[in-house]
Amino acid sequence: MGLDREVLTGGGVNEVVRIGSTVRRPTGPWSSRVHGLLKHLQAVGFTAAPALHEVTADGFEILDFLPGEVCNYPVSEAAASREALESAARLLRSYHDHTTDYLSSAPLEGWQLPVGHPVEVICHGDYAPHNVVLNGREAVGIIDFDTAHPGSRLEDVAYAVYRWAPITAPDNADGFGTARAQAARTRTFCDQYGLDNTGRTGLVDAVIVRLNALVDFMTSQAAAGNAAFAGHLADGHHLQYLGDAAYLDGQREAFTRALFE
Repeated sequence: MGLDREVLTGGGVNEVVRIGSTVRRPTGPWSSRVHGLLKHLQAVGFTAAPALHEVTADGFEILDFLPGEVCNYPVSEAAASREALESAARLLRSYHDHTTDYLSSAPLEGWQLPVGHPVEVICHGDYAPHNVVLNGREAVGIIDFDTAHPGSRLEDVAYAVYRWAPITAPDNADGFGTARAQAARTRTFCDQYGLDNTGRTGLVDAVIVRLNALVDFMTSQAAAGNAAFAGHLADGHHLQYLGDAAYLDGQREAFTRALFE
């Protein structure tokens, strides 16, 4: 009897196939960097990331399948829950803390995204509900490390709160909650992560910078012939990100106040 085979849904850039207890994903020029990171995480006992089994001759990586729920947008009730928000923040902090010892040997070049400064951790780069595995309402796993790269804690937290709060304009159908509710969820995420006051002071600007950088990345990838990102631009995803950045800038005072109340 053959192994169960299932095409998994998620971010929409790569086709990911589950085969039994493993996942088969295409590799890219940056994958050797990601594989070094995953091997480090396994060596230091961080079990919330998939272990690497092998890279096939035809260019696919074989990883552990992490069982649980991974949702797309709009997010599920479980992913929108306070329990998921809090546990996702704690899991990101644990992941970051497990990467600090890797910085002395990790290469700074060759990742898909450019190195960010100051270099404090290995950022995940896309820490969103579609890349976090839930067991019920508890965040228990992190997947898709293609956008991992050396950078600052704040850079990664900024994009994470954008996705988990979420910080979305009223016309963004992927979001939910009033500005006040989003600001309160942002505070909760930062509290559970343990973001310091310096990080909180720079958080709003960091989210806006990260969203603009994401649009620039999408545009450059589409121009280079990446069909997935060209499709995202055709669907107006970049306008959504720019609209959310403008919305946050307009709500700057409310979000900043919530972070320090």
